[in-house]
Formats: sequence, structure tokens, C-alpha cells
Amino acid sequence: MEIKDTDINEMHSLEDMAREFSERDDFIKLMTFYRCAIMQVVTKLNVLNEEFSLQYDRNPFEQIEHRLKKPVSIVEKMQRRGVPLDVDAMEADLYDIAGIRVVCSFVEDIYKLSDLLIQQDDILLVMRKDYIENPKPNGYRSLHMIVDVPIFLSEGKRHMKVEVQFRTIAMDFWASVEHKLRYKKHIKSSEEVSMRLEKCADILSGLDKEMESIRKKIDSEN
Repeated sequence: MEIKDTDINEMHSLEDMAREFSERDDFIKLMTFYRCAIMQVVTKLNVLNEEFSLQYDRNPFEQIEHRLKKPVSIVEKMQRRGVPLDVDAMEADLYDIAGIRVVCSFVEDIYKLSDLLIQQDDILLVMRKDYIENPKPNGYRSLHMIVDVPIFLSEGKRHMKVEVQFRTIAMDFWASVEHKLRYKKHIKSSEEVSMRLEKCADILSGLDKEMESIRKKIDSEN
């Protein structure tokens, strides 16, 4: 008897499905490829950081973090989008499996660093969303890019997609706190909280601009 997808969804919890999916050999192999792609992009960013610090006498970013999307998050997103639970479909539809976050001191450095990254001849810009110039309604600010990067394997070259997010320290602080607060349950004054968070985002944006203005003033006097 053929088991339909709807029957499988009823038989297994999301966690069970994610565990079974993540134990497949093709899933494990693909996640290894994503890990390699992260290493490639992180190396490129670290090289640019060294060169930038030599040229401008400061490092463009304060920290860099990376992660692979968890299997349960991958399966949940595929189900939500109606994507078949298949490794090829996962790679084709999900662009944020491999993620890198770059935290910079100044907004200007975000644009310089992101431009330098995509100017490299083996990096292809797939998608760019500027939430700094055009913040999300809740106040979220960041520069998001999906890049295509080649990895070189024993079986040949393979292109992988990596999401790179650029934020200032202030933007990263706001996003981290907002993320924690978003998962608080049964908030009676959720509308008020949203308005206050949006106001905080505007204040921090003003702080970013003022700090950059101070930096430029100091640079002009040296």
C-alpha cells in the first residue's frame, strides 16, 4: 500500500521527520558542502578585514559568526512552503541553510565590505535586500545578501549559496533582544511593545549615524 505525504505528516512529528531526514546520506553530504561554502566566504571576509585595516587603519567588522540551519527548521520551512521533503528541492528552494553574520562598527563599513565581497570574480550576487535603507515595519535593520560561491571538491567544482547578513553593533543588539522578546507568550500589551521596539530601533539608527559622524570628524583632523 502506498503511503501518501499526508499520512506521513500524521504519523510523524516534525522532530521525527527532521531526524529521519537529517540521517539520510545525501542530506549529510549536502550539509558538508554548505559547511565548506561557509569556510570559503569566511576566509574571504577575513582577508578583506586584514586588507581594510591596513588601508584605513581600522577593522571593518567587530565579529563574524556562522551557522548551519537546524534540520527541524529546514523541514518546518519546507513544509510551510509546500516543498517536497527532498534534498534537491531543499537546495533549490532554501537559500539560508548556510548563514554568516558580520557585525560592523559603522554603516559605511557595511556597504564597503559587502561591495568588496561581491566584486571578487568567483562570487556571484544572487539576491540583495537592504533593510538599512528600507527597514522592516517592526524596525529591523540589516543588509542581507545571498551569494553563490564555488567549492572545490575531489569530484569537481560545485556552486553553493550562502546568506550573508551585515549589521552594526547597535542593529545586532536590537535584533538579538527583539528575537528573545518575540517568543514571550501571552503578552497583553503586544501592540505597545511593538511600538516601543520600533522606537528603540529608530533611536539606535540615530546613534549609528552620530557615531559615524564623530568618526569622520576625527578622521578629517588626522
